[in-house]
Amino acid sequence: MALPKVADARKLSDEELTAEILTAKQKLFELRLQKATRRLEKTHEFKHIRHWIAQLLTVEHERQVAAEPIDAAESAEPFSAAADEPADAAADEISDAAAEDIVEETPLEEE
Repeated sequence: MALPKVADARKLSDEELTAEILTAKQKLFELRLQKATRRLEKTHEFKHIRHWIAQLLTVEHERQVAAEPIDAAESAEPFSAAADEPADAAADEISDAAAEDIVEETPLEEE
C-alpha cells in the first residue's frame, strides 16, 4: 500500500474530513493494540496511518485559517510613533524618580 496523497484529503468535505480523522485515529489505536498483543504483522501501517492523520489535520487547519476573517485592525501597525512618545516620557520620569530615591537612600561609607 502506497502512502496516501494529500489531494485525496482535499477532495473530502468538512464532515467527511472530520469522520476520516476519527476513523484514522481509531485505526492507529487498533494498530497499537495489535502491537501490544503481538498480533501485528504489517508494521509499516503505523507510518501510513500517522502520515494520513497528519495530512488530514493539515487540510483541516488550512480550511480553518481560510475561513477566519482578516481584521483590518489586526493587520495594521498596533502602535504609532505619536502614541509611544507620552508613554516613553512617563517611563523616563519614573526611572529618574526611582534613581533619585536610590541615591538618597544609599548611605555613604565612612572610613
